[in-house]
Amino acid sequence: MGSILVFGGAGQLGQCLQLVAQQRSISNIVFLPEEQANILNTDTLRGVFAEHQPAYIINCAAYTAVDKAEEEVDIARRVNRDGVENLARLCGEFGTTLLHVSTDFVFAGTGNEPLLETDAAEPISVYGLTKLEGEQVIPPHTSQYFILRTSWLYSEYAGNFVKTMLRFGKEREEMRVIWDQLGTPTYAIDLAGALLHIIQTGSTAYGIYHYSNEGVTSWYDFAVAIFELGGLPTRTVPIRTAEYPTKATRPTFSVMDKTKAKTALGLAIPHWRESLKVCMGRLAE
Repeated sequence: MGSILVFGGAGQLGQCLQLVAQQRSISNIVFLPEEQANILNTDTLRGVFAEHQPAYIINCAAYTAVDKAEEEVDIARRVNRDGVENLARLCGEFGTTLLHVSTDFVFAGTGNEPLLETDAAEPISVYGLTKLEGEQVIPPHTSQYFILRTSWLYSEYAGNFVKTMLRFGKEREEMRVIWDQLGTPTYAIDLAGALLHIIQTGSTAYGIYHYSNEGVTSWYDFAVAIFELGGLPTRTVPIRTAEYPTKATRPTFSVMDKTKAKTALGLAIPHWRESLKVCMGRLAE
């Protein structure tokens, strides 16, 4: 197996990939921070591809500031669309397989049935739109790609909902959390494991996949579970989305169906509560 290059290697998912790769004794993987391999710099990228001749690329680089993206449309689009196209073009030229991470935000989230990969993508935010555009620029350049849409990503690394709730839970007696947005939290360690599983099994079942942990919850119930597992007495108050206005509109229901990932890729996916317990245990160490 040739080398694996990870773009956005210093971010949350990149750090999780580093840990899982180490656990699985994967030594032919190179983590590239933004300053070393900016996906918007085509000359630098070409040099990186020429040097490493990668068999696989994992793209974790993304503009993920959902509310800020409503004002920074151009920056979000450059990273989430143009940068992805740069990678896809080079993957096509070098015969490299691309693994790209996308999001549940490509959907409007107005239904109540688990979302399939074939369901219409109708983003309702700039972030969601630019991530969808990133998906769409891949197929014209290469047929060797896996797009994994994920949701509500958290881990012991970087900033995320779990770490924020733990911090607030120690500082405040009461937290008001939205209960009318439903989805599934995803432990980034599990997502990292899924990405490396695809590579390690040599799968050629290319295409778009949904990957989150199993189960369904609201942000409110997610917060309650975090406080319970963290042994925090914080009182959690459920509020509606309308009571917590944000610049970007979020999907109301973004539970994704994972049948395709489980059958075509052979992935075993844990329930979100089980994965949350693992993460909380590691944070407590």
